[in-house]
Amino acid sequence: MTFKQQVDRHKTYAIFGAGASGLYTAWRLLDGKPKGRNAKKKHLIEGDVLRLYDWGRYDFNTEDSGSREPGARVCTWHFKDDPDNSYLELGGMRYSYWNGKPMGEGHRVVTTTIGKLGLDQCSVPFNESADPLMSLRTRNMYISQVNSNNPAPYAVDHYGADSPPDNEFGTIESVAITKRRGPKTRREWCKFYETGKITASMPDSSVFKKGDYLKDIGYWNLGYDTLGQEGFSYLADGNGYSSNVVNSHSAQSFSVNDEFTPGTEYKTLTKGFSSLFDALFNEVKRLANEKGIVFEYRPDTRLRSIVHHNKIVHYTTATRAQPDHEHGKQECSAAFLAMPRGAIELVAQATRYSDQEGLDVLNHENVQLYLESVIMEPSYKVGMFFDSPWWLAGSATYPAKLSSYFLTPQGCDSLASEGFPEEYLNKIAATGKPSIINTSYSTKAQFLEQVEQCIEQRLSIKQQNALFAAAELDTIGPSITDMPIRQVVYFGNNALKQKGKKVYGILASYDDIQYTTFWKALELGPKAERKIPESRDTQPLNGPKKATPVMEKMLRKQLAALHFGPQSQYSDVPKPLDTRFMDWSLPPFNAGYHAYKSHYDIGDVQQKIRKPSQLIKGQDAEIYIVGETYSNDQAWVEGAFCTAESVLNDFFAIEPIIDEKHYPFICPIEH
Repeated sequence: MTFKQQVDRHKTYAIFGAGASGLYTAWRLLDGKPKGRNAKKKHLIEGDVLRLYDWGRYDFNTEDSGSREPGARVCTWHFKDDPDNSYLELGGMRYSYWNGKPMGEGHRVVTTTIGKLGLDQCSVPFNESADPLMSLRTRNMYISQVNSNNPAPYAVDHYGADSPPDNEFGTIESVAITKRRGPKTRREWCKFYETGKITASMPDSSVFKKGDYLKDIGYWNLGYDTLGQEGFSYLADGNGYSSNVVNSHSAQSFSVNDEFTPGTEYKTLTKGFSSLFDALFNEVKRLANEKGIVFEYRPDTRLRSIVHHNKIVHYTTATRAQPDHEHGKQECSAAFLAMPRGAIELVAQATRYSDQEGLDVLNHENVQLYLESVIMEPSYKVGMFFDSPWWLAGSATYPAKLSSYFLTPQGCDSLASEGFPEEYLNKIAATGKPSIINTSYSTKAQFLEQVEQCIEQRLSIKQQNALFAAAELDTIGPSITDMPIRQVVYFGNNALKQKGKKVYGILASYDDIQYTTFWKALELGPKAERKIPESRDTQPLNGPKKATPVMEKMLRKQLAALHFGPQSQYSDVPKPLDTRFMDWSLPPFNAGYHAYKSHYDIGDVQQKIRKPSQLIKGQDAEIYIVGETYSNDQAWVEGAFCTAESVLNDFFAIEPIIDEKHYPFICPIEH
């Protein structure tokens, strides 16, 4: 029986990549409800086959064990690889919580998925400090200390060094939008990507002028033109992320840098962020078994080449042991490439020189143009475990401030249910200058003083305790520096079972783009030669790699300068219990995250690259691309989920997981 004859009886869908988008696609193919009259034609039914391939082998459960925690560019690392021990994240680590309201902020699909999987009970705050520590140009200071009497060590025009570095994001944005004028909703931002212009009258010295489209300007170019060398350096050093100031699409960069404003409530999971993907995989297996669908999980296997011929997808695979050699030929009804640009390019290379008959979708010039619409941004993360939290007050000269007070509307509701005076809550809600709700306070004293001034009353001890309980946040930092460690994130002692000796974890270096090669040279140490070419080094699939003594010492040296001052010794930081790293610039990911380039219509890219045959006149191939790379939420799991959701809604007649009226999964086509 030919495969076409088999297809007439049973469908076969193949997903390549068992990370966020691949697992989400598999889950929704099994869990989704049909939409419309002919919807069931493409739905998986009893006897159909669902294949899930992955180049690596994730440790999903006892039966499907592997070399590292799941999630592709999410990677939880538990001390001694024991899930009961403290953990830290060496990849993606959090999501923006959505409160369920139609106009609420946050990652709606991730939040909804976590709820549907029953993981909401494991969801805990993961917020940034209100007063982070900075070490810039060998000066250690807290954000709250930066003012006109104590400016940051940068000669910024117009007294820009008198304010926190993130204020410069607002300065750049002010050439086109203000608090009163500019996009607010996700749909409005999508329109802004294409139509946003410089609206301010620019000085004669400016390279860019009023009326110029932001989509045609690189963000680095615009930032330099607006802030000057010192202003841009202050922003680039002080915001902590090189990726936030890369030369990406300016209109989209406005939106990206708007994500980190006060009011965003971040969360993670008590077992680590990778546990989301354990749950998804296990649910896929359960649903497939329940519905009589043949689920084939094929780890240690990569997609090598792919074409479309006679309404069938033909593909070849290769093994993890020999990734360049053809291992087998297969066919399927539809293929989902749940992979980033770097991995797709490897498939395109092999397809280009294969002798398979059919349409080579990936190598068509229009498809290549859109595949290259994103910048591949390298990322490097190093984690360390210690037997004490030496970075806290009482130990460090410059301790990390990891508690803050942040009252949300939900916190006010909680106070009301506990009998907090309604009169006080009304005054707190009405206060606008300064606002108390959704404003961070670094100390109890500051927070209490502001509230009592607002209500013009002294709170009782009981009322104070209730207020603090409703607003207190345990934060993860980060601390920020222009040294190669860049950002330090403090996970502390977060073990599920608090027994035995306590272990404390930190992400000792959260690095992207600029300094990733600094750490790469320390991976081997002295008297060692590189034996594996980087193009063949799939370390991210193996999991966190043990750091060399020279890398560990370099980390301690910079951590000491951050927390004990520039004249400190590396020995001020105790020897860690373990140090490991993840280099996300290596295959198969070849980037930690992505950003759109300028001179592209982002909405058109998002709409068409997800089914790339749309870019080839007269062709219709059942090959799809899902993942964060070409999403509206690059660098987030939300982006991976949303692109997959859009494909399943629009091409497989599956009902949307949530109402997308106010939240389009990808940028819509405007008529």
